[in-house]
Amino acid sequence: MRTVCSETLDMAVPFAHLLYSEKPPILASLGSPPAVERPAAPAQDDLKRIAAHRAVELLESGMVVGLGTGSTAAHALDRIGELLRRGVLRDIVGIPTSKKTEAHAAAVGIPLSDLHAHPIVDISIDGADEVDPSLNLVKGRGGSLLREKMIEGASRRFVVIVDESKMVPCLGGSGLAVPVEVIPFCWGHTLGRLRSLFDGEPGFDAKLRRAASTGDGGKGEPFVTDNRNYIVDLFFDNGIHGDLDLISDKILRITGVVEHGMFLGMASSVIIAGKDGVTVLDKQ
Repeated sequence: MRTVCSETLDMAVPFAHLLYSEKPPILASLGSPPAVERPAAPAQDDLKRIAAHRAVELLESGMVVGLGTGSTAAHALDRIGELLRRGVLRDIVGIPTSKKTEAHAAAVGIPLSDLHAHPIVDISIDGADEVDPSLNLVKGRGGSLLREKMIEGASRRFVVIVDESKMVPCLGGSGLAVPVEVIPFCWGHTLGRLRSLFDGEPGFDAKLRRAASTGDGGKGEPFVTDNRNYIVDLFFDNGIHGDLDLISDKILRITGVVEHGMFLGMASSVIIAGKDGVTVLDKQ
């Protein structure tokens, strides 16, 4: 093997000293390149907005539109109002699912009506609190479940908009409330009947919903819906198991129950916004 001494290397290769520098002098003088920051993951509210805007793309001028209630549906209202002002959409009629939605829709310029004038709704757009793999829903944690179910049940198409956190393996699986609207008269009796219905279910509880009030320890006045009713919240540590249609029927057969927040087989499509993009699931 032939060896080359350092003197020979210096003569044979111009600027040989650069071979032994960690950086050439010119690059060294420029300093390190700036670090490239990865874009932050979308916040939950951004995901809600993405799903809502995707749903609004389904609207056409002249449609009667069911307007949902809640933080995700609010983004759809804002978008519809914007498109009406720009003239992209025309002659839209909105059917609000709550007094809060009615006020919001009016503020952004959406013309409003009701089911008396428009018994058939072309499309409804609303959020959900939970979505299971069969596209069954829990809705109404905001207290608007009765009007939501009436309007969305009258719709040719019901499009649900959620962020990925709302997907659950079974209804009640989030551990949060499944609401039941009850009449105020003897609500304690109705609450007892609901508890008896799920007697023996591990981790089950039922509570009257109270209006939020600072420092009252949860002992405030009952929460009152737009229909002047109360809400009993059902909690399932392990979700609801069994035949959902049968469970629904048993709840509705209790005298004093007006409606519950399980929306079974009603969703036409679910638009899910997640950190990796948007997924659309259609009813099979």
